[in-house]
Amino acid sequence: MIQAQQLTKVYPGSRRKNRPAEAVVDLSFRCDAGETYALLGPNGAGKTTTLRMLATTLRPTRGTATVCGHDLVENPQEVRRSIGFLTGNTSLYGRLKAREVLLYFGRLYGLEESALAGRIEYLASVFSMDTFLGERCDKLSQGMKQKVNLARSVIHDPPVMILDEPTSALDVITSQAVVQFIRQCREDGKAVILSTHFMPEANKLADRIGILHDGRLHHEGTESEILVSTGAKDLEEVFLQLAGTLERGQASG
Repeated sequence: MIQAQQLTKVYPGSRRKNRPAEAVVDLSFRCDAGETYALLGPNGAGKTTTLRMLATTLRPTRGTATVCGHDLVENPQEVRRSIGFLTGNTSLYGRLKAREVLLYFGRLYGLEESALAGRIEYLASVFSMDTFLGERCDKLSQGMKQKVNLARSVIHDPPVMILDEPTSALDVITSQAVVQFIRQCREDGKAVILSTHFMPEANKLADRIGILHDGRLHHEGTESEILVSTGAKDLEEVFLQLAGTLERGQASG
């Protein structure tokens, strides 16, 4: 359902840095229906840039990807209809109540009122939002806001989920609700791609993992496949090996 082909994003140089910055370079991977694929890497590895390109909020410098058969460069509107996109930079309009946010986005996606009411009821149950659906968003806690944001992103029941650090800054209870929802998406046959820098989260959720460093995909596969190919005892050691190799290579160059 997601097929990336040599996705690349290069930002032009700034006044301080004359050289262009390569955020993502020749990234190719796929995520099938009923599969969860985790992009794992440290901050600045290129995870968020990759997901923003897949969500059509950033245009690739070169390369492309297809989502449900739609090319993100040639047909971005159809890609947007096919995805639910959650990013930490999405803000809620404070004066709207949580229910009003969901109604607003459901109507944007063209849902009929009866179907929309049922969808809101279902998501309120999944994320335990019944107690604050009538509250204004500027009165909600961070965890409550994240639940509303996640419900907003899936109000139209899309076949593809794109989640950027979905449990970042959440308490344990809210994080568990998000984890359970991602597992349910996979069981429902959705393709789920998420970014994280937490290795336990990748282990818990992902069928396959892609390890990014400096915008490049260095390892890919199940956790066991990656450990066998690198000779590491865990994913943390893979990270340390990768960083050490790159530092030695840069020093010798």
